[in-house]
Amino acid sequence: MAEQEVIKHTKKIYKVWNSKEHSFWAKVKEFVLEILIIVFAVTLSIWLHGQSEHAHQQKDVKDFLLGLQADLKNDRSEMNADRERFVLSGKAYSYLRNLKLNEAISKDSLKIYDEVLFNSTGLIPNDGRFEGFKSAGKIGTIENKKLQNEIMDLYQENIPFVIALTNYYNVEKQKSKDYINKNLKRNTDSTNNFIALLKTEEVYNVGAELRDTKAIVAQYNACIKNIDRINKLIDEEYKK
Repeated sequence: MAEQEVIKHTKKIYKVWNSKEHSFWAKVKEFVLEILIIVFAVTLSIWLHGQSEHAHQQKDVKDFLLGLQADLKNDRSEMNADRERFVLSGKAYSYLRNLKLNEAISKDSLKIYDEVLFNSTGLIPNDGRFEGFKSAGKIGTIENKKLQNEIMDLYQENIPFVIALTNYYNVEKQKSKDYINKNLKRNTDSTNNFIALLKTEEVYNVGAELRDTKAIVAQYNACIKNIDRINKLIDEEYKK
């Protein structure tokens, strides 16, 4: 539409400027008026286009943020479960480390801790939506800069840090698992030397690091608080 207006008024300028019926100053006056009309038409067109683009852009932002809340709900649930498993794992290896040399392992304690002694626990974040939005260069379109920063902190700092900590922990835990798998032997048809292996120096030494899960738990807490702040800001943004 703006292009048609520009063409129409450009033709009018040409026609008036070459007219012999108008005086020089009349031509100048008409020329200036038509130029102003063209400038206004172009400016209005650009503004309307910008408004349309902005509205479309902010719809994408809203869809992203509301979808992100669903991703974060799942991540928060997994983080809570992971955190509790690391707490229990720390207690398990503390228990083994604190056993006296000739003290027997309690069967009741073993039942409590057996699940976490050799498992690998780690966060697998639902970050596909975030990565796609970021790769498309759209993170900057989130106008709430506090919310934008919270999202970047979660995915660029807090989650990678918790993954790094848990990966290291799992590597250390694998050492005790490998040692027991290598040395596990059947004593009779129904028993083996598993409990005896839990009291070996190898498992004892690995337990020195595995008993301390405070840093991991603290980082999970940081992620969960980060998620809660993001959800609160999104709710405020859309007045849910």
